[in-house]
Amino acid sequence: MKNLKENLAKLAFICAACISILAVALICIFLFANGVPGMVKIGVWDFLTGTKWKPGNDIYGILPMILGSVYVTAGALIIGVPAGLMTALFLSRFAGKRTAKLMKPAVELLAGIPSVVYGFFGLVVIVPLVRSLFGGSGSSLLTACLLLGMMILPTIITVSESALNAVPSSYYEGALALGATHERAVFSVVLPAARSGVMAAIILGVGRAIGEAMAVVMVAGNRAVIPNSLIKGVRTLTSNIVMEMGYAADLHREALIATAVVLFVFILIINLLFSIIKRKAKI
Repeated sequence: MKNLKENLAKLAFICAACISILAVALICIFLFANGVPGMVKIGVWDFLTGTKWKPGNDIYGILPMILGSVYVTAGALIIGVPAGLMTALFLSRFAGKRTAKLMKPAVELLAGIPSVVYGFFGLVVIVPLVRSLFGGSGSSLLTACLLLGMMILPTIITVSESALNAVPSSYYEGALALGATHERAVFSVVLPAARSGVMAAIILGVGRAIGEAMAVVMVAGNRAVIPNSLIKGVRTLTSNIVMEMGYAADLHREALIATAVVLFVFILIINLLFSIIKRKAKI
């Protein structure tokens, strides 16, 4: 009877793993089967490096969207990584038990807020604030960076804190025994020891930022041009798909699916980096 239960549990786990692999395989097949032909029709080089997106004239260049995604993600990291890492250090090594007990549920609540709520907050609060401080319409690259910087905070804080807590206490105690202060021991010994986990947190934050669509659509201005200023509108790969897929047809639809292929390749690269970092951490 015991062996039967173990075999059934093993079979259930195998089936779950196979379903996950099958889902990823089906997504890959769908995207590449429908996106690559459209990319070939347009011209791979023209599609990837073209600076104009005019579906009405059958002109499809996604370079502005690629750069928009890169700029927005980089800006979100510049804003979110220092704040998230410092918060993780505070929760792990500086905060008292009562303070940490209050802050951790707040961080978890940030992770549970829907993207559309973040977008609505950005539209009502951040857009008018940016407009009053820097001019322009307020819906801009800067606004998107600020909002996404907030959205990646829970991921960076949670993963970084776990990495910091996983550092053996002997590292910290040894630094203190050699005469280091608490702050120096944390920043010179504990933080470098947790660098693999911190890098993994940053990569996961990149994945969250580059894959976000709804919040960016609401605050970024959605201009399909290469941004030349922080207060100009920008369009990302995800927002381009969300905004136009509902009415796209023929080559226009194939171009949007090809855009999804490019985004999917970006996500694969991010996951590959994450796997490499995990593998190095185990060595």
